[in-house]
Amino acid sequence: MTKHDNSADDPNYVQIGRVVKPHGVRGEFVVEPTTDDPEGRFAVGSVVKAMPVGGRQRRNGGSQEPFTLTVASVRGHQGRIIMKAEEIPDRNAAESLRGVRFVAEPVIDHSGDEFYDFELEGLHVLTVGPVSAEEAHARAYEGAQPEPEDIGIVKNVLRGPAQRLLEVEIESADTASDGAPRTVLIPFVQAIVPIVDIDNEAIVVTPPEGLLDLP
Repeated sequence: MTKHDNSADDPNYVQIGRVVKPHGVRGEFVVEPTTDDPEGRFAVGSVVKAMPVGGRQRRNGGSQEPFTLTVASVRGHQGRIIMKAEEIPDRNAAESLRGVRFVAEPVIDHSGDEFYDFELEGLHVLTVGPVSAEEAHARAYEGAQPEPEDIGIVKNVLRGPAQRLLEVEIESADTASDGAPRTVLIPFVQAIVPIVDIDNEAIVVTPPEGLLDLP
């Protein structure tokens, strides 16, 4: 289950990169890619959509509207991308791109159990306890007993150092002392989340003992 960033501005787009800084004097700039396919997303000749940074002067007259850039050249450098766009003639123009985010329409492909954050948010969470993936499938789809128990909703997807974490709001729990709903964090890994059923808007978890205990 590969991680993907989603754009907070428009659920129809996902973030594929962010401009870090200008590079050299010819208008090149460094991009931190946030996509699993930087070669495809930033191929020479591609037109990429750019989201301005609020409060910063943009190259298009200060407008905060999205704009597009055409990739003129691109090369890898220390895990990042050095890119030249046809519309950016010099370092001053490249400087104005600091912090700009590149976004694109998501490529939906679940053949490899890969899901975008926005696809997971809002899904119902059902637990079958600490059982095998085969037993979880049997209880979810084949009528094996006991049936999965609906425990809550995925409210957010967080990024830990090793994997994504599903922030699940527990529906049957009392509120916390500050009045906020009770939540638990579930690692989004195959061993704990063996089933993601987008069509039925649900995931099935097999949490180890103690994972769902509320503080």
